[in-house]
Amino acid sequence: MVEQILKASEEFGFFQVINHGIPENLMNQGMDVFKEFFEMPTEEKAMLYSEDPKKTCRLSTSSANYDWEKNHLWRDNLRHPCHPLEECIKDWPEKPIKYREVVATFSVEAKKLASRILEFISEGLGLESGYFRDKLSEELSLVVNYYPPCPDPSLALGFSKHCDPNLITILHQGDIYGLQVFKDGEWIGVEPLHNAIVVNIGNQLQIISNNKLKSAEHRVVTNSKVSRTTAAFFISPSDDTIIEPAKPLTDACNSPLYRPFEYKEFLRTFFSNMGNNDLALEPFKLQAKLSI
Repeated sequence: MVEQILKASEEFGFFQVINHGIPENLMNQGMDVFKEFFEMPTEEKAMLYSEDPKKTCRLSTSSANYDWEKNHLWRDNLRHPCHPLEECIKDWPEKPIKYREVVATFSVEAKKLASRILEFISEGLGLESGYFRDKLSEELSLVVNYYPPCPDPSLALGFSKHCDPNLITILHQGDIYGLQVFKDGEWIGVEPLHNAIVVNIGNQLQIISNNKLKSAEHRVVTNSKVSRTTAAFFISPSDDTIIEPAKPLTDACNSPLYRPFEYKEFLRTFFSNMGNNDLALEPFKLQAKLSI
């Protein structure tokens, strides 16, 4: 299993897991409550709507780059932190009634799964047990995307091409197709599997692995017939965590490819470049620094 995870992380940056330990009824309850939220009357959701990225729990349309993005996204988006749970839950939606109870349990299970997968990755890379614990995987946030039917899917994307800036992402994409991964110059659809969880490698895991693992570009396409709801749990380092290639993965023959930096510095660069992965990574590459 460790070998399979490493191979997929090296080649695709994405993989799906089944028999992952998150109860199927909990996943169904989670998706039901997310769908119920987006089906609520607009006036009930309006109090959560905000274009301020600093607001902890907010509902938005399209993306934070709305004013300057080339193409607006065909989606509604709810996001909020999930850790520490006791503090965050007070800002979560009060409706549907079961939202806080169900999502709290779902988030705890998603974090457990992420920790298990990170432990497998640590073993596969030859790092010590628990390497990704504590500050490297301290933060947990949830992004729920609702993609309504699109009259002309050729004119809009649910989510444009991007990489995730965090450590690792745990995604429940439901049973409707929409997610695509870019590999070898083409877009490959990620087939929805029953009760499966999609896992993708984030920028920080690529950097820590010294480019052994791949943070793959991905996007979401729309369809004209049915709505689609997905839930992504983002596992991230704390803002002041120092990120750099793991020492055991570098030596005289394998020089570190990135300089040390605080995670919050990376986030500022990532979002200032509107998610352009090449531009976001460039300031942290050692070879770029040496060429100046």
